[in-house]
Amino acid sequence: MTMDDRKGGSVHRRRFLAKAVAAGGTLALAPVAARAAACRPEALGTARVLKVATAGGLEVGRKSYPRTLDLRPREVVLTFDDGPLPGPTDQVLAALRQECVRATFFLVGRMAHGAPALARRILAEGHTVAHHSMTHPMTLGQLPIERAKADMEAGFTAVDQALYGSYSGTPRTPFFRFPGFGDSPALNAWLAGRGIGIFGCDFWISDWNEMTPEAQLALAIRRLEQTKGGIILMHDTRHQTAAMLPAFLRELKQRDYKVVHIEPA
Repeated sequence: MTMDDRKGGSVHRRRFLAKAVAAGGTLALAPVAARAAACRPEALGTARVLKVATAGGLEVGRKSYPRTLDLRPREVVLTFDDGPLPGPTDQVLAALRQECVRATFFLVGRMAHGAPALARRILAEGHTVAHHSMTHPMTLGQLPIERAKADMEAGFTAVDQALYGSYSGTPRTPFFRFPGFGDSPALNAWLAGRGIGIFGCDFWISDWNEMTPEAQLALAIRRLEQTKGGIILMHDTRHQTAAMLPAFLRELKQRDYKVVHIEPA
């Protein structure tokens, strides 16, 4: 088999899986085995999948809450906020695919509505797609509660419609992250009552601040070594993060960190 044959087969598989996801999402996890078989020996890879139960509520991420996910030392969960955005999100997906790792993308509803094909591509490539409100209000927890709920519900609707073509009234992936971690007891209780888990993070790389990819990498590594793992917050809308990510993934491999992928239980 030639290199062109392998590339051609890969293209056909991606097209088939993307169509399957658009038709109903029943094959959303099928790319995992295909990518595992094609992984380079030196790739970082996904070490394990962690099934996360959210019934009755969940609050994880030590930046906001007392506990985090059930992770071992030197395990990380890669998460990205605010997308999808054509350009940087494509670069992030390419970097993850190159290293055979899976991540969780907390999508903004209006962004998914504006780029539904890219949202479906994230899902088709084996990543978990979660929720991050409709319009990304940084003071969501300070808004009148019905207004805040309406924005969150609109986000659930927009993302599920982009991914699956419909919304059942309950998000298919019951994972939510507050913009700016701006939660409130009332909203947290509302989400818990619906069986939707709330995700903070254990460290962030501050990529909302302008810096070079090199400076971004140095900051990410410094914080990684301080926490020794955990839920990492990044943004797939940031060009500097997309440019930094390939080197960051290689550093994870070199420093013997393992990537854990999260999915709903």
